[in-house]
Amino acid sequence: MAAANKAVLGPLVGAVDQGTSSTRFLVFNSKTAELLSHHQVELKQEFPKEGWVEQDPKEILNSVYECIEKTCEKLGQLNIDISNIKAIGVSNQRETTVVWDKLTGEPLYNAVAARVSPGPSDPVAVVLSGSSVPAAGTSSVWLDLRTQSTVENLSKRIPGNNNFVKSKTGLPLSTYFSAVKLRWLLDNVRKVQKAVEEERALFGTVDSWLIWCLTGGANGGVHCTDVTNASRTMLFNIHSLEWDKELCEFFEIPMKILPNVRSSSEIYGLMKAGALEGVPISGCLGDQSAALVGQMCFQDGQAKNTYGTGCFLLCNTGRKCVFSEHGLLTTVAYKLGRDKPVYYALEGSVAIAGAVVRWLRDNLGIIKTSEEIEKLAKEVGTSYGCYFVPAFSGLYAPYWEPSARGIICGLTQFTNRCHIAFAALEAVCFQTREILDAMNRDCGMPLRHLQVDGGMTNNKILMQLQADILYIPVVKPSMPETTALGAAMAAGAAEGVGVWSLDPEDLSAVTVERFEPQINAEESEIRYSTWKKAVMKSMGWVTTQSSESGKNVFIIIATLS
Repeated sequence: MAAANKAVLGPLVGAVDQGTSSTRFLVFNSKTAELLSHHQVELKQEFPKEGWVEQDPKEILNSVYECIEKTCEKLGQLNIDISNIKAIGVSNQRETTVVWDKLTGEPLYNAVAARVSPGPSDPVAVVLSGSSVPAAGTSSVWLDLRTQSTVENLSKRIPGNNNFVKSKTGLPLSTYFSAVKLRWLLDNVRKVQKAVEEERALFGTVDSWLIWCLTGGANGGVHCTDVTNASRTMLFNIHSLEWDKELCEFFEIPMKILPNVRSSSEIYGLMKAGALEGVPISGCLGDQSAALVGQMCFQDGQAKNTYGTGCFLLCNTGRKCVFSEHGLLTTVAYKLGRDKPVYYALEGSVAIAGAVVRWLRDNLGIIKTSEEIEKLAKEVGTSYGCYFVPAFSGLYAPYWEPSARGIICGLTQFTNRCHIAFAALEAVCFQTREILDAMNRDCGMPLRHLQVDGGMTNNKILMQLQADILYIPVVKPSMPETTALGAAMAAGAAEGVGVWSLDPEDLSAVTVERFEPQINAEESEIRYSTWKKAVMKSMGWVTTQSSESGKNVFIIIATLS
């Protein structure tokens, strides 16, 4: 990174990008969207019991302070004046639940995590429509499953019809979202119960915990969240944009412990300590919404896909709240200002993406590194009629078929590891098309192109295959930090900050790599229909004699359909 001249830099904006496995702080030039510097700190995850996933809220907070300090040091080395940083945005892992004491500032329990980001050597797991289950034969999970019995008890007393929760929140009753984690804490942790009784308890997702601490904590900290994070709690009415009294009564959550809900772009408070003391915190978005903003998907029907272990797809449905008939979630996309309109999104997930590459590496040993799959696939340029359906723990949206298991079919004597590698990449693309087809059916807005981000997008073969299989262009920004960029844009655009214009004509032209379909439409459809035939072959492998644990896991997730 070359040293920058202070005189030519515009105002700068920082972004905290707080994820399940690490925290980062990044600083952008608000006039060019150029990333100037960043620092990252890895985080530990704790597994006190099988199926429990926790993180230390104090470790998360300390990692934020460390990242800010180290990034400011790096900016100094680049001759960049940190007084140019005019605002800070926060992007965070969603659904993870924190309860703390407002008098002492101490957490009352560890943060109950929504999911774990597996390391390179971890067993394969699958993610679906905002939830996760362990792959067959593995013991590690992404999803904290302690709330399974809580969900079962709640489901027995849903008032009226089964749409009571979904019609208000856009979400199914599931272990994944914050309300049931909070209910579990209230039922099982005496420290939490006592603090609530004594009116000392505050609840929030990670964004709320961080903003409260950074703006003063026990000494006047601001207790708030934004609409995107609130919409993932199962307590928030996505139509009225308020905490829902009936939902809070159903989950028996006292409303006085909930944060104030604000827009995604406004000044919440000022930094009270550290190198950036006095700088306003003025942007807040859940990670997937932040990526949508960072990809500048501001028009109805624009969508982004984040390729990681699984894939997260969000499609902007505009000011319309679209409810899915195909197992997708309805969520708040963003609200970029107190007086600005709210925008909604449909969200779906591909079960297995990067996880299938790890499976080829760790379980079959046909590659030594994840990057090697591109080289193998390039050698042959085709799967030679081989199809790989990675239904390791059943099929999810849009099929919802627990009896399915993974298959590789269409093998001949000619098939080799290169063809299997190619088929594995195609599987990621076919699954993405199935989710996008479901989105198209739900909202009636066919995509003109797909915007992409995430680690797997470095694989050019994968990106070209995705364009061919969707038969629309795939667009990848050259600057990969779209999540942090979205949080920075929201912060810089806030009223009272005003250093980042979100008007379409003012947005910096982002350098992109564009992948156009290179096969004809007929061939694309033939390959897709053959994939669907392979999917049908994967069904019916597991009988009713299957293990109870496997069935229980699917019961938890089946609510997502």
